[in-house]
Amino acid sequence: MLADVRFENREQVVVATVTGEIDASIANQLCDAIGDATANTALGVVLDLGAVDYLDSAGIHLLYRLRENLRARGQKLVVVIPTQSPVHDSLRLAGVTRHLPLASSRDEALAGFEPPTEAEPDGSDRDTPQGEPAV
Repeated sequence: MLADVRFENREQVVVATVTGEIDASIANQLCDAIGDATANTALGVVLDLGAVDYLDSAGIHLLYRLRENLRARGQKLVVVIPTQSPVHDSLRLAGVTRHLPLASSRDEALAGFEPPTEAEPDGSDRDTPQGEPAV
């Protein structure tokens, strides 16, 4: 069975749950679908691979490509890959676990996203024009 993806939005984060097999015949379509489902206002994507049975080198390339596409938009990618998942060892052996943010559960992944605050860290407000005092 080729991969299928379901989307849900959780507090400015797109959760993409993939099931099935990710190989060269579907990897580009998945990347495009996830990008299309992610609004520019989203903080990023949680990619849940817990139900993926098979992932080849095209699937690994998909993870890096998706990360770079999201990074270019100022967004973050966190991959959910439980240790008992069939593809966990493949990702570990390929070195993915050292280069991408991983979580063992969806809740853990979502905890890594923090919505932006209203004010800048220095206390200034971005909407206040330069040179004018904030009221």
